[in-house]
Amino acid sequence: MNAINFKIEKKLSGTLARAGQLVTPHGVILTPSFVPVGTKATVKAMTPLQLKSLGAQVVLSNTYHLYLQPGDELIKEAGGLHKFMNWDGPMMTDSGGFQVFSLGAAYGKEISKLISVTDPSLLIPERSSVDDGIPRLATIGNDGVSFRSHIDGSLHYITPEKSIEIQHNLGADIIFAFDECTSPTENLRYQEDALSRTHSWAKRSLEEHKKREDKKVSEVQPLIGFEGCTSETFPQALFGIVQGGRSEELRKKSAEIIKDINIDGKYFDGFGIGGSFAKEDMSTAVKWVNEILPEDKPRHLLGIGEPEDLFMGVENGVDLFDCVAATRIARNGTFYTKNGKINILNAKFVKDFTPIESDCICETCTSYTRAYLSHLFRAKEMLGGTLASIHNVYFINKLVSDMRKSILEDNFFEFKKEFLYKYEK
Repeated sequence: MNAINFKIEKKLSGTLARAGQLVTPHGVILTPSFVPVGTKATVKAMTPLQLKSLGAQVVLSNTYHLYLQPGDELIKEAGGLHKFMNWDGPMMTDSGGFQVFSLGAAYGKEISKLISVTDPSLLIPERSSVDDGIPRLATIGNDGVSFRSHIDGSLHYITPEKSIEIQHNLGADIIFAFDECTSPTENLRYQEDALSRTHSWAKRSLEEHKKREDKKVSEVQPLIGFEGCTSETFPQALFGIVQGGRSEELRKKSAEIIKDINIDGKYFDGFGIGGSFAKEDMSTAVKWVNEILPEDKPRHLLGIGEPEDLFMGVENGVDLFDCVAATRIARNGTFYTKNGKINILNAKFVKDFTPIESDCICETCTSYTRAYLSHLFRAKEMLGGTLASIHNVYFINKLVSDMRKSILEDNFFEFKKEFLYKYEK
């Protein structure tokens, strides 16, 4: 029994772009698709019903955070993430690899998924528990990662096998192999060492996943059939993650290795493209990888979601994107518009009685004015973050949906040119 089924509906001539359908146990994802991030089993300030009404097809939650609070065993007891958070659509969980990166060598340096590589102060030396006087919360070894909880300081140890165990307890449709996310500013020697760990961990992740999936098939699924599956018994898809930093050689090497890893004939069901990217060379890194990865399996660009980056990803063969940006900037009063971002705290919006966008059909734009939204943020009212999140999530979902439509209708480049002309001017 396949955990997922991916079908390409149409490919865009001259590019790696494609429109497809990804069938999961909890529904069909029309790709390309944006994946809102519900880090702790909630997309901040929004209900699952609101998410669905805004076009969200799938949600991603975070293994590291849910392991620490409330605990994966508790979520398993509750019937899995779908029941726990009342989301009946497709769901993904990441492996926790990015949290290892952000709590380890990147801790205290304000490095995120996209950075500039022109600042020499961002060059990161070999990993250690203390560096430059800044205590690290995570220490990486070849077998796994030891880290202290950012909540209570308790010590934990995560291996590839433990990450897969946690993700099976959480019960998402699509899960990811444990990996080491690296910064593009790392030196080549460290990138090579980290990549070797990622490949070793990928194989161990797949081995543990296959063992657990085989157990499901032999003990439960023949008795109940696919329709009777619960969060503990339905098949889960495992994606391997390609790393390699800025190096073309390492990126291509990683793609070749990850696509060929198999345990007794079981390969990865899809692929994640990971790492912290330098903005100026992200498109080439994605293209290097997707020219190698199997065309018949889905590809997910981890942690990237700005409009211009979405066009880049789609054009270079990405099917899925997840990012916290849409809701994070919303909580700070920033709104996406077709003419670029606006910050509602700007004084000119205090007496602006027009909607954020006149032709937008989201609840925020059809029911509220910029003046009201400005008031909510100035008064620090919770509703402000919710209404801003509603608009931003709708905006990004519609944008990616329109990209899909433009591929199907053979006018992707015209759509891209028209959108970016207004958005970036």
